[in-house]
Amino acid sequence: MANYTFPREVRLLTSRDYDRVFKNPIRVSAPGLLILAVKNNELETPRLGMVIPKKVLKRAVWRNRVKRLVRESFRLSQHTLPQADLVVMAKPKIGDISNADLSTSLKRLWEQISRRLEK
Repeated sequence: MANYTFPREVRLLTSRDYDRVFKNPIRVSAPGLLILAVKNNELETPRLGMVIPKKVLKRAVWRNRVKRLVRESFRLSQHTLPQADLVVMAKPKIGDISNADLSTSLKRLWEQISRRLEK
């Protein structure tokens, strides 16, 4: 049975991890979102990092909503994703997107990232 938790091992924690993703990533985007990905053959699971700046979403409540939705989508999709480090970045206009539309966009972006990383 698949383990659908979000433990520490599936998170990007250090600036070194983020820097590695920012150097030469594969990019996929949707309105309000950008996902950067780099293959990571050292680990067995994908890892997630998020960049949700105050400049894009002023209030902490708005930033936390986006983080919760991204974490939940990743948690449910992590077993279909390849071994990669992923960074989800918020872009302007993300605050105008509904929860359902954001979840749909994330599902589609996870599929795109999977296809592009397997090439």
